[in-house]
Amino acid sequence: MNFRGSVPDVGIDAIALSVPRGYVELSELAEARGIPPSKYLNGLGMRRMAIAAPDEDPVTLAVNAARRLFERSGASPAEVGLCIVGTETAVDHSKPVAAFVHGMLGLPSACRIFEAKHACFGGTAGLLSAVDWIASGSARGRAALVVCTDIARYPLRSAGEPTQGAGAVALLIRENPRLLSLDVGQTGTFARDVHDFWRPLHHKEALVDGHYSVQCYLDALEGAYDAWRRLDGATDEPLVRTCYHVPYGKMARKAHRHHRMMDGLTEEAADASFVVEVEPSLDLPSRIGNVYTGSLYLALASLLNTQAREIAGQRIGLFSYGSGCCAEFFAGRTNPEAAELVARLDIDGPLRDGQRMTVAEYERLRAEDAAADGRPATERAPRGTANEGGRAVYLGVDSNERRVYAYA
Repeated sequence: MNFRGSVPDVGIDAIALSVPRGYVELSELAEARGIPPSKYLNGLGMRRMAIAAPDEDPVTLAVNAARRLFERSGASPAEVGLCIVGTETAVDHSKPVAAFVHGMLGLPSACRIFEAKHACFGGTAGLLSAVDWIASGSARGRAALVVCTDIARYPLRSAGEPTQGAGAVALLIRENPRLLSLDVGQTGTFARDVHDFWRPLHHKEALVDGHYSVQCYLDALEGAYDAWRRLDGATDEPLVRTCYHVPYGKMARKAHRHHRMMDGLTEEAADASFVVEVEPSLDLPSRIGNVYTGSLYLALASLLNTQAREIAGQRIGLFSYGSGCCAEFFAGRTNPEAAELVARLDIDGPLRDGQRMTVAEYERLRAEDAAADGRPATERAPRGTANEGGRAVYLGVDSNERRVYAYA
């Protein structure tokens, strides 16, 4: 083991994404809703939203992201001893998405698996649990697979509609990571019982108190960042970049202003620093939309994809927020070999095959939402294995209402 003092070097070794096949241009959605496109493009800081088809769900997105991670990183599923899936759009009240992922990837039977739920914080809960598992010695040399997977849905023509999105981010966590070494045990945490965003059991679409949620986010950032900067050594070296939870791009701008003003900058100086310190992390979120638990890690993927070489060996901050609420601020250092690996990972590759949908096509697809979970399974797609290529698809439920998946 490599040690920094008495703390093992643990962090993110590889990262990969998956997104639905279809997307909607927000400029076209704005026109269809009679709204100036600038309100979405500039006001929200978003360009597109990914839309899941009936055969795409949190399980298929998670599996496809994890498969790409293994294919591109050179790692093997056989190395995994812990698999955690963070999601707030789970497909079953009992069986975790992690169980489906475990089976479809062929992970070892000697593998701990579970699902983490706390709104958008679930992915970070999984990541930090995996880091602690490795740092404690329980991993015994094995790696952890953490997958953040979600589909953000809001009612048609609602204020939340343009902040929809869907996708998954898979993270491989291990000792001596190639991408980002995290400051193990050095996190600032904040929690409070609030009702800013919620999804009752009988709803497929989230409910949100928009203005209140923004304030809860900023309060949580203030609490978590203040707790982090009080830690011994936390501020000894500056953070050259900061990645935030990004429900939409404008929220990251508000968050950064609040964060940097806590550091003593004027509002004008805080806003000026945004272009350098945050903007590179917003490319992928602007082209995919809100992916809930994966939002922070989509921002991290975007930063690495654009600036891995430029920030090699330097520290970056990460802020995760989950409504309800819980938040965490932590930091890590990019590793010298990150840029070479990022090129092999081809992080934004999945977006190249996207299919542009018209607003009418999107609305027809959304009309099928209510029936998607209970439709009978069919043989529309050939059944194969992960080794035979293709992508994971959801076929429906069998006669016992068990979800059926296959590779197509």
